[in-house]
Amino acid sequence: MEQIILGIDIGSSKICSLIAEIKGGVPQIIGMGIRPAQGVKKGTITNIEQASKSIRESVSDAKRIAGVNVSQAVISISGAYTKSIDSQAITSNSGSNKEIGIQEIRRAMHTALYNAEIPNNYEMLHTLPYSFKVDSSDYVDNPFGMNGNRLDVSTHIITAQKNGLENLKKAVRNAGIEVTDVVLNAYASSIAVLTNDEKELGVACIDMGASSCDIMIHCGNAMRYNYFLGVGSAHITKDIVAVLNLNIATAEELKRKHITLYDLTPEDIYSVLEIPSENKNIPLETLHGVVTSRVSETLMLIEEVIEHSGLRNNLGAGIVITGGMSNMKGLSEMALNIFKGLPVRIASPKDINGSFDVLDPSYSTAIGLILYGSGKYTNYELDANKKLKYNQEKGMDNAKLSNLKEDNDLSDLKNISTTNEENVQQEKIDIKLKKNTIKEKAIEWIKNIF
Repeated sequence: MEQIILGIDIGSSKICSLIAEIKGGVPQIIGMGIRPAQGVKKGTITNIEQASKSIRESVSDAKRIAGVNVSQAVISISGAYTKSIDSQAITSNSGSNKEIGIQEIRRAMHTALYNAEIPNNYEMLHTLPYSFKVDSSDYVDNPFGMNGNRLDVSTHIITAQKNGLENLKKAVRNAGIEVTDVVLNAYASSIAVLTNDEKELGVACIDMGASSCDIMIHCGNAMRYNYFLGVGSAHITKDIVAVLNLNIATAEELKRKHITLYDLTPEDIYSVLEIPSENKNIPLETLHGVVTSRVSETLMLIEEVIEHSGLRNNLGAGIVITGGMSNMKGLSEMALNIFKGLPVRIASPKDINGSFDVLDPSYSTAIGLILYGSGKYTNYELDANKKLKYNQEKGMDNAKLSNLKEDNDLSDLKNISTTNEENVQQEKIDIKLKKNTIKEKAIEWIKNIF
């Protein structure tokens, strides 16, 4: 049976809509629409009417190219709206044959959600199981079909601010689209770029966008940590404007055409860029210093976030960087110097069938939404609708699975025999960028040149 999926990535710089046709579980891109983002700042909705207009135009372009009419979508949400907590559950298996099935796994996952201390004015977005334990057996990848008296699960729960989430949904609904799933953009990007080997070894996925860097760490069976940093490539443009006294359009053009993070050659050090539109000559070395200062500080902030997560020693596969900012030449080499001891990979999204060249890292979140909609989610996660998502592994009784009752009511969990472990609240890291830090550094650096 063919399935049509619409994914809408609502970013700060652009709204990207992709339409895919799913055949045999394999997605094929058949439509794409990209419009500049209006009414969105640092991933949050600031003007519903403007945001809705951008979404409507982006979706209309994608539908016109695809030649299909689709009214439902999987959408992304910025980490700016979210907070995360960890929660555990210990459930007894009262089945007659002590075999763990979907019902038992669902029960354990809902119990972990019930045990969680979700902040006021927030609601659950993803409940991701990163560790299972059956009786005394640790590190169980998949408990389905195993025999045991007790099933333990440790989960990472992502919650979203209710008002922010509702404003996001309202902007999409006003564009004539019903929201079926909401996916954290860092999670979607990781689906699009990470390999199974990287996930197994432990990896940090960094999506460096226009106005933010979204950080997630995958360790165990699922995401273990996520964080939002409100700094992106647009800040580089602002630094160029502030330090070199240029207009935004000129600064953006210089950034796109002349920027490299590699060390300048002796010839480049003395190169001068002519800007006829502003009647100015800009030393390439000066421009290079402004940009490398900002990128270096951004990477150091990310390193601080990873260190604070407590999972740095679990990153066997190191760092994977994606997003539009990852296109900068020399970023990998600079990152290697900052994330000392960890390998670094610049990643484009996985190749999926279709006639569109959308493999640029800036499309990672959009492609991740399509993959999520086609079943590439974390096995046994609870989605925003509290529905258990699972892949039917080989050997499962499909007829039996199809007859299972989906029970999302948590009211009876008080009667479940469980042991509540202490909920571990992920602290918010207080990372504050001092005003004019980059500008002051760059000006001081320029003074030293002369």
